[in-house]
Amino acid sequence: MTKKYPPDSVGGKMISNIPICDTTSSIADVSKMLFEDIDNLETINYIYVTDSKDKLVGVFSIKDVFRKPAKLLVKNIMVKDFIKIRAFVDQEKVVILALRNNLKSIPVVDKEDKLIGIVPSDVILDILHVENVEHFLVMAGIHSPLQKIIKGSPLYLFKARIPWLILGLFGGVLGAIIIRFFEGSLQAHFILASFIPLMLYMAGAVGSQTETLLIRNIALESGPSFGTYLFRELKTAFLIAVILSALLFPIAFFLFKSPYFIGMILSISLFVAIFAAVIVGVAMPYILTKMKKDPAIGSSPFATIIRDILSLIIYFSVSSILLSFFNV
Repeated sequence: MTKKYPPDSVGGKMISNIPICDTTSSIADVSKMLFEDIDNLETINYIYVTDSKDKLVGVFSIKDVFRKPAKLLVKNIMVKDFIKIRAFVDQEKVVILALRNNLKSIPVVDKEDKLIGIVPSDVILDILHVENVEHFLVMAGIHSPLQKIIKGSPLYLFKARIPWLILGLFGGVLGAIIIRFFEGSLQAHFILASFIPLMLYMAGAVGSQTETLLIRNIALESGPSFGTYLFRELKTAFLIAVILSALLFPIAFFLFKSPYFIGMILSISLFVAIFAAVIVGVAMPYILTKMKKDPAIGSSPFATIIRDILSLIIYFSVSSILLSFFNV
């Protein structure tokens, strides 16, 4: 009886009609096997070599069947250091392995390293497409399987989208409250209101870049520890913040004819907001990973709301402090 695997696991995507030989087979034996079973094989990119216990011990390319001597044994040409994956692993991992190692297919083994199938190239591409679309939906705050989104009823789509939009609504209301709290400063220096979109955009852009790079590292299982990664990102953020803040000051002073203290407010606010955005961008994926959740949702509206609120608080706090300092 065929073992059942979760549909989104590697085992749920693998095929089992593949070319297999043992270590005592010769190139001639493999060639004969291919011609006899070609109608039943689902792929022939690689030939998989197993031992007497069906354990996967090697692999070689179909090209070797045509360019190696017929009497040569496959154990002398097979690659012994190969990539393999377990059946219950999430399907996304097989895509990462294939792309990172430039492979057309990945063999699937059980806990005893017995060969049970492979994930071929066409399936890998299909998984890649589905995962990319689902991650795009997640970034928009829609946390539902792709097939349900495609075929879902209006009521289902409403239920999938409305929670995050309500969260965004309350986040926007909180932002409005923050702005209203500082309306005195805005009325006295209306140019400060003109730069609110810039502050929110720059913090969001830097935060999204940080999240995207970190999520990719986590997916590749090469991400460093939280402290190490945060320290590296903060050093990067310092360089980014210095350049952007230095550019914003003369723009505000010369282009908008604003007083020099307005340029100082903008530059300092942007500098601090970028640091806050980086901290959120690093913390969210790590927190979600520890909670056994998909770290891609760190790019959802929830993270955007946090960045926006922090950016507004930073902007108006810096404004109030410096305006009070300059007695304006």
